[in-house]
Amino acid sequence: MRSLPLTLVARLLPVAVLAAAGVAMTTSDDSDTSATPAGPSPQTSAPATGAAAPRYAKPPEEACTVLPESMIKDLVPGAKPAGNELKSSDLNRRTGCSWHALDDFDYRWLDIAYDVKSVAGKQKSEGGSAVPGLGDDASVTEKTTKDDDQDIREAVVTVHQDNATVTVTYNGGDFESHKAADSDDIRKGAIGAAKKALAAFDG
Repeated sequence: MRSLPLTLVARLLPVAVLAAAGVAMTTSDDSDTSATPAGPSPQTSAPATGAAAPRYAKPPEEACTVLPESMIKDLVPGAKPAGNELKSSDLNRRTGCSWHALDDFDYRWLDIAYDVKSVAGKQKSEGGSAVPGLGDDASVTEKTTKDDDQDIREAVVTVHQDNATVTVTYNGGDFESHKAADSDDIRKGAIGAAKKALAAFDG
């Protein structure tokens, strides 16, 4: 059997999967900086404007169930539908799940990450190509990397909706031909998974 690139072999290990997902989901932070008055106001005043409650209180509790099993089988052939759940220290803010498999010589990796901030407000993606009609703002970036003689194509979709961010990473390649997965398949797969992942907020 053809040997796999060492970097990709490491990614197939569950511990490496969870660690990678954890790093991906801790790339941003926020804090509630609103000040509390030291004492009562001498007169009654109207509530401050622009302080609307955030739309989402927390991310989906079971991130590994947000995608239909049929989609997982289609995007990651050979993967277990149960996936690998993110081990987060704050499940009220960050959750996620990843699926990966080597089906014959066909490798695929799919990762979903949720990050919910404690304050309301629209966010905007930086870089990438816009994905119309998805959330308040969405973008997709694509790249092809080489590991030894193996090409891997990857698409990352970032979706912002009010105080929530959903990030989907999807990549793959053929370990027999050493070619990267088809660009259209990877891009469409990532966007389709992002739509399902975002819809999970509303049940």
